[in-house]
Amino acid sequence: MIQKSGIAEKKEFYKELISLAVPIGLQNLLIALIGATDAIMLGRLSQDSVAAVSLANQIVFIMNLFVFAVVGAGGVLLSQYWGKNDKVMAKNIFCKMSKWTLAITVVFFLLAEFIPELLMRIYTPEQALIEIGASYLRAVAPSYLFVGVTQCYQTLMKLEGKAKKSVVISVVSLVTDVVLDIFLIYGLADWQGFGADGSAYSTVAVELVALIWCIAESHRGESIHIDKDGLLWKSKEVSRDIIKIALPMLASGLAWGVGFSLHSLIMGHLGSDATAASSITSVAQEIITCVCKGVSAGAGIIIGKLLGQNLFDKAKAYGRKFCHISFAVGGIHTVLLLALIPIATSFFILTDTAREYLIYMLLFNAVYVFAYSINTIVVCGVFPAGGDSAYDAKSVLFASWCFALPLALLGTFVFDLPVMVVYMLMCADEIVKLPFIYPHYRKYIWVKNLTREEV
Repeated sequence: MIQKSGIAEKKEFYKELISLAVPIGLQNLLIALIGATDAIMLGRLSQDSVAAVSLANQIVFIMNLFVFAVVGAGGVLLSQYWGKNDKVMAKNIFCKMSKWTLAITVVFFLLAEFIPELLMRIYTPEQALIEIGASYLRAVAPSYLFVGVTQCYQTLMKLEGKAKKSVVISVVSLVTDVVLDIFLIYGLADWQGFGADGSAYSTVAVELVALIWCIAESHRGESIHIDKDGLLWKSKEVSRDIIKIALPMLASGLAWGVGFSLHSLIMGHLGSDATAASSITSVAQEIITCVCKGVSAGAGIIIGKLLGQNLFDKAKAYGRKFCHISFAVGGIHTVLLLALIPIATSFFILTDTAREYLIYMLLFNAVYVFAYSINTIVVCGVFPAGGDSAYDAKSVLFASWCFALPLALLGTFVFDLPVMVVYMLMCADEIVKLPFIYPHYRKYIWVKNLTREEV
């Protein structure tokens, strides 16, 4: 009887995980493919275009760090209140998340619209890249206003069991992006198109369509949606709960994200060949790691619901399962990235030097994505489900800012090391984190119910 119960629980676990991880993973893949199509289209246009747009997109990357902190923290509380079956609190938290993310995106919209040249000069001294990137930023800036609120809606849809619907939205967004890219970047017949700016215009259109669709979907059936009561609702206690979770997430995101943005700065100073190769490697990495991101998001939702119901022993058991799964996912990512090498190196129009850099970068990333998968599932999925978001910030601070980045910056600006040596030093942070994860996991700081009985 016990054996049957164990088998039934195992089936229940994998059924719930697959129902979440597969749609979320597919959605992450589709989002990555939207970015990849831009890189592919621009890569067929010119090497400078793909390099400049890659550097310009560091602005939205940094913006998303703030957005992810708010959405991630709100999502933790949403999962636990959802597990507690408190739909009113879930709606109020969703409205608060939406207001905060909109405020963040307005700030970055203004920066990209009015001082794009200054932003580009942070990343590269090459005037050709600055001109292309600044023009792209002005064109793409309106899309920033839609991104944050859309992410709030998509987080809610996963909790409501509408993960498949969010995949449909992403599929339509991808198809729309590809069609618009072809037309707006390259033109049609005698019309030459907008070049790199065409990619920006297609992004604006795609993000607007996704937001409108999410809003429409939220008004169907009994789905939670933004309303007047939710927008006017206030609670200092819940705001403090969100901030308490969001601040470590933001610290971790900024430490990792600014560090990742420094990767672009370092590559930008190492030349156009290094920048182009690194940009393509990043796109390949984004496409491959959709699996671990799906599993990580599924882990956060599943464990968050259990903790909201005070099912601590079951949460611990599921946490162990996710640790084991993270190693398997890491192996899958390594194999997939190795398989991409001949495709990536033959498709893009690159100089011989850039192509050589690309091969070695992809080979190194086969190791990097294995470590990244474990960190993403356990540290960014399991730990934050119970509010333990501070560990990620500490690990990023140590691995990136005390180890990888100082060595890479010294190698670039002081010792003039070869490009590939600098690149490997720069990307060693995920590998350095690995030995410390399991000892922290065993402390079970992440096993905590964060909901309030009365607000």
